[in-house]
Amino acid sequence: MMAEKPEGLNKCLRDFSEEARELYLNQSVPYLELPPAPLEFYRDWIAPNKPCIIRNAFNHWPALSRWSPDYFREKLGSKVISVAVTPDGYADAVSDGRFVMPEERSMTFSSLLDVIEGKVEQPGVYYVQKQCSNLTEELPELTADIEEDIPWMSQALGRSPDAVNFWMGEASAVTSLHKDHYENLYCVISGEKTFILLPPTDRPFIPYGLYPPAVYRQAADGRFEVDEQTDAEKVPWIPLDPLDPDLERYGSYRGARPLLCRVAAGEMLYLPSLWFHHVRQSQGCIAVNFWYDMDYDIKYNYYQLLDKLSGLTPQP
Repeated sequence: MMAEKPEGLNKCLRDFSEEARELYLNQSVPYLELPPAPLEFYRDWIAPNKPCIIRNAFNHWPALSRWSPDYFREKLGSKVISVAVTPDGYADAVSDGRFVMPEERSMTFSSLLDVIEGKVEQPGVYYVQKQCSNLTEELPELTADIEEDIPWMSQALGRSPDAVNFWMGEASAVTSLHKDHYENLYCVISGEKTFILLPPTDRPFIPYGLYPPAVYRQAADGRFEVDEQTDAEKVPWIPLDPLDPDLERYGSYRGARPLLCRVAAGEMLYLPSLWFHHVRQSQGCIAVNFWYDMDYDIKYNYYQLLDKLSGLTPQP
């Protein structure tokens, strides 16, 4: 069991979160009507680690007018892609005391579209969410419809994106609350994404636990089973669902101040590194995101220290 923090440290962490809200964090996610200049964006958003929604940032992409089920059937219909399948839409999430990952299923793009459009009924919830640059690696046919980086972001950071990912799936697919060490630009092509965001300074209020990993497998009769990975290390993850938080069990979450934002087609969310986020989407929503790995950035090291201090508190 982790050692309990002195009450003085608890108070300092709570005060730190409150002071961050008062000094520089916004009470809602602001909009920028045009993409900023690189230096301006670094100064006003990256350095202070604040999210924003940017409009008119990729109006010139052909994807905005081209990407549709008909276009995908014509261009990619027989293409075999990797699709995450779960019984309830929750992939990479805590369930019954385990960290359960989706079944990664290979299927043609047309078969996926049949499920999303309701032309066939299949057990489970389907979501293209494979990362590690699945757009450039699995779907290079689509790269001509977008830019392979965001020029002003690449200039601001002095590097190209480490991954460009493609997302598409059913409305029941949910990304559980977590954080990444990437600077993230999330571009919605069609439909809408709904984000719940919490700043890194709210870490003292967010519960973590260690969970044995497992993977969903669909049996021949259509039922989903859970295969435990007995030889793998436990995974640190957040057990709390911000849509229905169990405040009796995780009372510290009362101190958190989540932000809700909706990102519509044609809009781009700047999601700073280490912000906690939970994501939902409309049926068939299509999105692309750009990850810039800032593992050794000074703010990463700073917030890692906060993470370690907060993690000294034993979880219920």
